[in-house]
Amino acid sequence: MKRRLKRLVKAFVPRLARPDDAWALSRLSRAEARLFLAMDVRDRDHAVKVAQKLLERYPQAPDYAVRAALLHDFGKALRPYRAMERILTGLYAPKVAVRPLRGGIYGAWQVRRHHPLYAAERIEDPQVAQIVKEHHRPQSLWAQRLHEVDEEY
Repeated sequence: MKRRLKRLVKAFVPRLARPDDAWALSRLSRAEARLFLAMDVRDRDHAVKVAQKLLERYPQAPDYAVRAALLHDFGKALRPYRAMERILTGLYAPKVAVRPLRGGIYGAWQVRRHHPLYAAERIEDPQVAQIVKEHHRPQSLWAQRLHEVDEEY
């Protein structure tokens, strides 16, 4: 609960987010680094914490699983970060079409629902892309582990 409250405060005060970009970039390919850096600072902060917690809990985690943790929310970068939209769509997100990606609240619902797919489509490494795509509906071991850690943050 305390972590979620901190994340809520950071949603409105982005300068409180301090991602360890150097740590993340040292693990990502050039193409993955571009995706990571396109993310909002708050999403990068969250991603680094998730990846570090994944490694803490599973020191044997393969490199591709850590990279997936760093990129699991990249699909949210397709829209500007709007704190109220993020909060509202977290409370209610109806089923919406994947495409075309729209503006307004409909587009916010699309990103909330389909960000794993949007991210996976842009990730070159198929192992990383698969884990990212599954991270809300895990089918593989590492997608399940990523989901569990992500739910804590």
